Amino acid sequence: MARILIVVTSAARMGETDTPTGLWLEEFTTPLYEFLDAGHEVTIASPAGGRVPIDPRSLEDEALSDSGRRFQSDGAHRHLLEDAVRMASVNPQEFDAIFFPGGHGPMWDLAVDEAVASLVAGWLESNRPLGAVCHGPAAFVSARRADGASVLTNRHVTGFANTEEEAVGLAKLVPFLLQDRLVSLGAQYSRGRDWGEYVVTDGHLVTGQNPASAGLAARRLMGLLAEAEVPSPST
Repeated sequence: MARILIVVTSAARMGETDTPTGLWLEEFTTPLYEFLDAGHEVTIASPAGGRVPIDPRSLEDEALSDSGRRFQSDGAHRHLLEDAVRMASVNPQEFDAIFFPGGHGPMWDLAVDEAVASLVAGWLESNRPLGAVCHGPAAFVSARRADGASVLTNRHVTGFANTEEEAVGLAKLVPFLLQDRLVSLGAQYSRGRDWGEYVVTDGHLVTGQNPASAGLAARRLMGLLAEAEVPSPST
Protein backbone atom coordinates (compact mmCIF):
# COMPACT_ATOMS: atom_id res chain seq x y z
CA MET A 1 0.00 0.00 0.00
CA ALA A 2 1.22 3.48 -0.89
CA ARG A 3 0.15 6.80 0.57
CA ILE A 4 -0.95 9.25 -2.10
CA LEU A 5 -1.53 12.96 -1.57
CA ILE A 6 -4.12 14.56 -3.86
CA VAL A 7 -3.73 18.34 -3.93
CA VAL A 8 -6.81 20.28 -5.04
CA THR A 9 -7.79 23.91 -5.51
CA SER A 10 -9.39 26.23 -2.97
CA ALA A 11 -10.43 28.78 -5.62
CA ALA A 12 -14.21 29.05 -5.93
CA ARG A 13 -14.26 32.06 -8.29
CA MET A 14 -12.31 33.01 -11.40
CA GLY A 15 -10.20 35.84 -10.03
CA GLU A 16 -12.20 38.94 -9.17
CA THR A 17 -15.20 37.88 -11.26
CA ASP A 18 -18.41 36.22 -10.12
CA THR A 19 -17.80 33.27 -12.46
CA PRO A 20 -17.71 30.09 -10.35
CA THR A 21 -14.90 27.59 -10.68
CA GLY A 22 -13.20 24.99 -8.50
CA LEU A 23 -12.24 21.36 -8.82
CA TRP A 24 -13.44 19.46 -11.91
CA LEU A 25 -15.10 16.51 -10.26
CA GLU A 26 -14.18 13.79 -12.78
CA GLU A 27 -10.50 14.69 -12.56
CA PHE A 28 -10.66 13.99 -8.84
CA THR A 29 -13.05 11.05 -8.61
CA THR A 30 -11.58 8.97 -11.44
CA PRO A 31 -8.04 8.96 -9.98
CA LEU A 32 -9.46 8.66 -6.47
CA TYR A 33 -11.14 5.35 -7.23
CA GLU A 34 -8.17 4.11 -9.25
CA PHE A 35 -6.06 4.63 -6.13
CA LEU A 36 -8.56 3.35 -3.58
CA ASP A 37 -9.57 0.30 -5.60
CA ALA A 38 -5.87 -0.61 -5.87
CA GLY A 39 -5.61 -0.55 -2.08
CA HIS A 40 -3.77 2.75 -1.64
CA GLU A 41 -4.39 5.30 1.10
CA VAL A 42 -5.43 8.80 -0.02
CA THR A 43 -5.20 12.20 1.69
CA ILE A 44 -6.72 15.38 0.24
CA ALA A 45 -5.02 18.75 0.73
CA SER A 46 -5.66 22.28 -0.53
CA PRO A 47 -4.17 25.74 0.05
CA ALA A 48 -6.96 26.85 2.39
CA GLY A 49 -8.05 23.46 3.70
CA GLY A 50 -11.66 22.70 4.59
CA ARG A 51 -14.47 22.41 2.05
CA VAL A 52 -13.27 22.04 -1.55
CA PRO A 53 -15.18 24.05 -4.19
CA ILE A 54 -16.46 21.96 -7.09
CA ASP A 55 -16.98 23.55 -10.48
CA PRO A 56 -20.76 23.41 -10.98
CA ARG A 57 -20.32 22.64 -14.66
CA SER A 58 -18.66 19.35 -13.73
CA LEU A 59 -21.85 18.34 -11.90
CA GLU A 60 -24.07 18.72 -14.96
CA ASP A 61 -25.44 15.51 -16.45
CA GLU A 62 -23.36 15.69 -19.63
CA ALA A 63 -20.15 16.16 -17.63
CA LEU A 64 -20.81 13.78 -14.75
CA SER A 65 -18.75 10.62 -15.22
CA ASP A 66 -19.36 7.15 -13.78
CA SER A 67 -16.79 7.88 -11.09
CA GLY A 68 -18.56 11.16 -10.28
CA ARG A 69 -21.87 9.37 -9.85
CA ARG A 70 -20.18 6.76 -7.69
CA PHE A 71 -18.74 9.51 -5.51
CA GLN A 72 -22.09 11.23 -5.09
CA SER A 73 -23.55 8.06 -3.58
CA ASP A 74 -20.41 7.06 -1.67
CA GLY A 75 -21.09 7.74 1.98
CA ALA A 76 -17.68 6.39 2.97
CA HIS A 77 -15.65 8.90 0.96
CA ARG A 78 -17.77 11.99 0.20
CA HIS A 79 -16.33 13.60 3.33
CA LEU A 80 -12.94 13.83 1.60
CA LEU A 81 -13.99 17.06 -0.12
CA GLU A 82 -15.62 18.45 3.00
CA ASP A 83 -12.50 18.78 5.12
CA ALA A 84 -9.27 18.90 3.13
CA VAL A 85 -5.98 19.22 4.99
CA ARG A 86 -4.37 22.67 4.77
CA MET A 87 -1.26 22.57 2.58
CA ALA A 88 0.87 24.37 5.18
CA SER A 89 0.37 21.45 7.57
CA VAL A 90 1.31 18.72 5.08
CA ASN A 91 4.46 16.70 5.78
CA PRO A 92 5.64 15.47 2.36
CA GLN A 93 7.68 12.70 3.95
CA GLU A 94 4.45 10.94 4.88
CA PHE A 95 3.58 10.28 1.21
CA ASP A 96 4.83 8.16 -1.65
CA ALA A 97 3.20 10.02 -4.57
CA ILE A 98 1.36 13.26 -5.29
CA PHE A 99 -1.41 13.94 -7.79
CA PHE A 100 -2.91 17.28 -8.90
CA PRO A 101 -6.40 17.20 -10.48
CA GLY A 102 -7.58 20.15 -12.53
CA GLY A 103 -10.58 22.32 -12.94
CA HIS A 104 -9.87 25.98 -13.64
CA GLY A 105 -9.35 26.74 -9.95
CA PRO A 106 -5.64 25.78 -9.94
CA MET A 107 -4.94 28.56 -12.44
CA TRP A 108 -5.72 31.09 -9.68
CA ASP A 109 -4.28 29.47 -6.57
CA LEU A 110 -2.03 26.43 -7.12
CA ALA A 111 -0.13 28.30 -9.82
CA VAL A 112 1.07 30.96 -7.36
CA ASP A 113 1.04 29.14 -4.02
CA GLU A 114 4.52 29.11 -2.45
CA ALA A 115 3.90 25.95 -0.45
CA VAL A 116 2.81 24.13 -3.60
CA ALA A 117 5.82 25.39 -5.57
CA SER A 118 8.19 24.24 -2.83
CA LEU A 119 6.49 20.86 -2.62
CA VAL A 120 6.68 20.30 -6.39
CA ALA A 121 10.33 21.38 -6.62
CA GLY A 122 11.41 19.13 -3.79
CA TRP A 123 9.38 16.21 -5.07
CA LEU A 124 10.85 16.35 -8.56
CA GLU A 125 14.34 16.80 -7.14
CA SER A 126 13.93 13.57 -5.18
CA ASN A 127 12.54 11.68 -8.20
CA ARG A 128 9.34 10.56 -6.54
CA PRO A 129 6.13 9.89 -8.54
CA LEU A 130 4.24 13.09 -9.36
CA GLY A 131 1.11 13.37 -11.50
CA ALA A 132 -1.28 16.03 -12.76
CA VAL A 133 -4.15 16.24 -15.21
CA CYS A 134 -5.80 18.98 -17.31
CA HIS A 135 -5.20 22.29 -15.46
CA GLY A 136 -3.42 20.42 -12.66
CA PRO A 137 0.02 21.15 -14.20
CA ALA A 138 -0.61 24.81 -13.34
CA ALA A 139 0.72 23.74 -9.93
CA PHE A 140 4.17 23.38 -11.52
CA VAL A 141 4.58 26.81 -13.11
CA SER A 142 6.06 28.61 -10.08
CA ALA A 143 8.34 25.76 -8.99
CA ARG A 144 12.06 26.37 -9.44
CA ARG A 145 15.17 24.24 -9.19
CA ALA A 146 18.01 25.22 -6.88
CA ASP A 147 19.70 27.04 -9.78
CA GLY A 148 16.58 29.18 -10.32
CA ALA A 149 15.45 27.49 -13.53
CA SER A 150 11.91 26.21 -13.91
CA VAL A 151 11.42 22.58 -12.93
CA LEU A 152 9.68 22.23 -16.30
CA THR A 153 12.76 23.04 -18.39
CA ASN A 154 13.20 20.25 -20.95
CA ARG A 155 10.49 18.16 -19.30
CA HIS A 156 8.04 16.36 -21.57
CA VAL A 157 4.56 17.33 -20.43
CA THR A 158 1.00 17.88 -21.55
CA GLY A 159 -1.97 19.79 -20.13
CA PHE A 160 -5.18 21.51 -21.19
CA ALA A 161 -4.65 22.67 -24.77
CA ASN A 162 -5.24 26.19 -26.08
CA THR A 163 -7.90 24.89 -28.47
CA GLU A 164 -9.73 23.19 -25.61
CA GLU A 165 -9.63 26.43 -23.60
CA GLU A 166 -11.05 28.30 -26.58
CA ALA A 167 -13.74 25.66 -27.02
CA VAL A 168 -15.03 26.14 -23.47
CA GLY A 169 -15.04 29.91 -23.97
CA LEU A 170 -12.56 30.76 -21.20
CA ALA A 171 -9.42 31.66 -23.13
CA LYS A 172 -9.95 35.36 -22.41
CA LEU A 173 -10.85 34.87 -18.75
CA VAL A 174 -8.06 32.63 -17.44
CA PRO A 175 -4.93 34.42 -16.12
CA PHE A 176 -2.81 32.58 -18.71
CA LEU A 177 -3.15 29.83 -21.28
CA LEU A 178 -1.66 26.72 -19.70
CA GLN A 179 -0.20 25.35 -22.94
CA ASP A 180 1.56 28.65 -23.65
CA ARG A 181 2.89 28.98 -20.11
CA LEU A 182 4.31 25.45 -20.10
CA VAL A 183 6.10 26.14 -23.37
CA SER A 184 7.40 29.51 -22.17
CA LEU A 185 8.97 27.80 -19.15
CA GLY A 186 10.97 25.49 -21.39
CA ALA A 187 8.75 22.40 -21.26
CA GLN A 188 8.55 20.06 -24.23
CA TYR A 189 4.78 20.26 -24.59
CA SER A 190 2.81 17.79 -26.69
CA ARG A 191 -0.89 17.08 -27.06
CA GLY A 192 -3.41 14.72 -28.55
CA ARG A 193 -6.75 15.51 -30.14
CA ASP A 194 -9.14 17.79 -28.27
CA TRP A 195 -10.99 15.91 -25.49
CA GLY A 196 -9.22 12.64 -26.29
CA GLU A 197 -7.18 10.59 -23.84
CA TYR A 198 -3.53 11.68 -23.91
CA VAL A 199 -0.89 11.15 -21.21
CA VAL A 200 2.84 11.89 -21.15
CA THR A 201 5.34 10.21 -18.83
CA ASP A 202 8.78 11.76 -18.29
CA GLY A 203 10.76 9.90 -15.67
CA HIS A 204 8.71 10.13 -12.47
CA LEU A 205 6.44 12.87 -13.85
CA VAL A 206 3.05 11.99 -15.38
CA THR A 207 0.73 14.56 -16.98
CA GLY A 208 -2.66 14.16 -18.67
CA GLN A 209 -4.19 16.58 -21.17
CA ASN A 210 -7.86 16.77 -20.15
CA PRO A 211 -10.62 15.09 -18.10
CA ALA A 212 -10.64 12.03 -20.37
CA SER A 213 -6.98 11.46 -19.45
CA ALA A 214 -7.49 11.32 -15.68
CA GLY A 215 -7.81 7.55 -15.36
CA LEU A 216 -4.79 6.72 -17.49
CA ALA A 217 -2.69 9.35 -15.70
CA ALA A 218 -3.59 7.78 -12.35
CA ARG A 219 -2.72 4.30 -13.59
CA ARG A 220 0.61 5.53 -14.97
CA LEU A 221 1.37 7.07 -11.57
CA MET A 222 0.60 3.77 -9.85
CA GLY A 223 2.84 2.04 -12.36
CA LEU A 224 5.71 4.25 -11.28
CA LEU A 225 4.98 3.40 -7.66
CA ALA A 226 5.06 -0.30 -8.47
CA GLU A 227 8.36 0.05 -10.34
CA ALA A 228 9.91 1.86 -7.39
CA GLU A 229 8.47 -0.67 -4.92
CA VAL A 230 8.05 2.19 -2.46
CA PRO A 231 7.43 0.86 1.08
CA SER A 232 4.87 2.48 3.32
CA PRO A 233 6.41 5.33 5.39
CA SER A 234 5.20 3.50 8.48
CA THR A 235 7.50 0.53 7.84
